Amino acid sequence: MSQTVQSRGKVFSFFSVLKQSIRGEQVDLTAISIKRAIVLLAIPMMLEMAMESVFALVDLYFVGHLENSSHAIQTVGLTESVLTVIYSLAIGLSMAATAVVARRIGEKNPEAASKAGMQTIVIAVAINIIISIFGLLHARDLLLIMGASTETADHGTPFVRIMMGGSLIIVLLFLINGIFRGAGNAAVAMRSLFIANLANIILCPIFIRGLGPIPAFGLTGAAIATSIGRGLGVLYQVYNLFNNKNILRIRLSYFIPDWTQIKAIIKVAAPGILQFVIASCSWIFLAQLVATTGGDVGSAGYQTSLRLMMFFLLPAWGLSNAAATLVGQNLGAGRVDRAEQSVFQTIKYTVVFLGVVSVLFLTCGHLFASFFTEDDGVKKVATRSLQILSGGFIIFGMGMVFTSAFNGAGDTWTPTKINLFTFWLFQIPFAYLLAKYFEMGPTGVFIAVPVAEVGLTIAAYILFKKGKWKKTLV
Repeated sequence: MSQTVQSRGKVFSFFSVLKQSIRGEQVDLTAISIKRAIVLLAIPMMLEMAMESVFALVDLYFVGHLENSSHAIQTVGLTESVLTVIYSLAIGLSMAATAVVARRIGEKNPEAASKAGMQTIVIAVAINIIISIFGLLHARDLLLIMGASTETADHGTPFVRIMMGGSLIIVLLFLINGIFRGAGNAAVAMRSLFIANLANIILCPIFIRGLGPIPAFGLTGAAIATSIGRGLGVLYQVYNLFNNKNILRIRLSYFIPDWTQIKAIIKVAAPGILQFVIASCSWIFLAQLVATTGGDVGSAGYQTSLRLMMFFLLPAWGLSNAAATLVGQNLGAGRVDRAEQSVFQTIKYTVVFLGVVSVLFLTCGHLFASFFTEDDGVKKVATRSLQILSGGFIIFGMGMVFTSAFNGAGDTWTPTKINLFTFWLFQIPFAYLLAKYFEMGPTGVFIAVPVAEVGLTIAAYILFKKGKWKKTLV
């Protein structure tokens, strides 16, 4: 009888924490149990990242059923590869925002946290004006550089122009969510992605296929729908920044450039941006290598597998982001031992989650691929890619948590150096060797990915245990 009562109590407690995490109630994350803190942060963060991945999957689903779907799928995939550079900027800035805001919140200084967050927005706007202009002028060239055929480049140029032209929306969506995560309010970040995704799901079929007075834009319609959806998500974020119902209290004066603080933020953000640019450029090279050795079918299959892979890896990344917030806030509160414990507890949850995902891809990869394309050649490549890539998911997840811990502490240089060695000095040459020299084609590229992730995780663990991150000042 007592065991039944205890079981019911645990279930009730879990749903209580679940409700609290979804509602986004303010809690001192440095004072409650580590497991409870991780769950409060991880649930909305995982849902947020899952919904971020839904953007690409929704686009992929609808364009995958258009005529000349291989061109459409390749355009969406290659554009996403180019956009990863913009995502790198967004993620680098959001990492800096999360680290600084979390540290100030841990120090019980929400005013300084609010000002730091707004200064990162100033930086983002200034940089993205340049990026948007470049993307509008060189959209077709970017597709050709990525290995797309002339026909695919002609077909996809309007799509790229809209996506690159709206890069500020992408960056703000990531950045402002990073500010809320640093403050411990991951629920607002989650809801903003929910709004953006709901709008995208509704608008995608309308703009792609047409409805009433709205013409069928085809592939271009996917870009229009995605940009509008993300824009609505940003509007929701801005509303929550200024409604004074959160721990953050925003004043217009916080948007006046403070060059001292901007320099301090850039000091953290610059290696963070470089960190993800290194990883992104590696993915871009791999995509280009697959396109040149596997043709349009190989490229479309690889891009399909990547979209599916990211759908499951992004929630794991959301889980690892919980470690970043907890490390930042606990360091700010002077609780270094608790910061380290939070990382290893997060790793346990990540291993369980990605273990399940690995089994799904190894056994049902062909079913996932079939949902997004009717082309047998594309499905075959996508299935093979998923089966090979999933072999490294568990250790990849561990590496993600260690990387997030470094970034949450403001030590963005350590994972940047790890990425430089792992991706550029090992993964790219290894992939090229397998694909070209040993004539394995796309399969060689697929094999290089999990092998490189093993090296990344081992290096991250060794450097994490050395503990230099504990002394980082932001």
